[in-house]
Amino acid sequence: MIEPIHNFPLNRDQVSALLERHGILPTQQRIDIAHLLFQRAQHLAAEQVLAKVNADYGHVSKATVYNTLGLFVRRGLVREVLIEPGRTFYDSNTRDHHHLYNVDSGQLTDIPASSVQIDGDPGLPSGTEIEGMDLVIRVRNRDDGRDRR
Repeated sequence: MIEPIHNFPLNRDQVSALLERHGILPTQQRIDIAHLLFQRAQHLAAEQVLAKVNADYGHVSKATVYNTLGLFVRRGLVREVLIEPGRTFYDSNTRDHHHLYNVDSGQLTDIPASSVQIDGDPGLPSGTEIEGMDLVIRVRNRDDGRDRR
């Protein structure tokens, strides 16, 4: 179960307590990664997390970042947003919402869940029910036809 975090930013003590509540041993590197993630609702790729943690807190390995992000996803601390193969963001906003992805800029933004509705039966297999819905709407910038010299 994902626990929505509503009180950004979290300080290091709050991060440590959050990790413990989710059964995660709060090592220094995990606290550093979580502290970065929970400064605000944001979407970060693993490479961005790696670069920012190394710039702000000290050295952490690429493997540690990927393993920690995977652990945070499994324990419900962050949402994994798969844009396309090889393009994944980690979302610290765990409230119910969807995403808009601009393929030209690479920017991922939130869409309130209340803005999207499914009308009727989406054709679920027998014996199943909807647990959740993750929608990514991909957009690109319009070419307005003007010559851009």
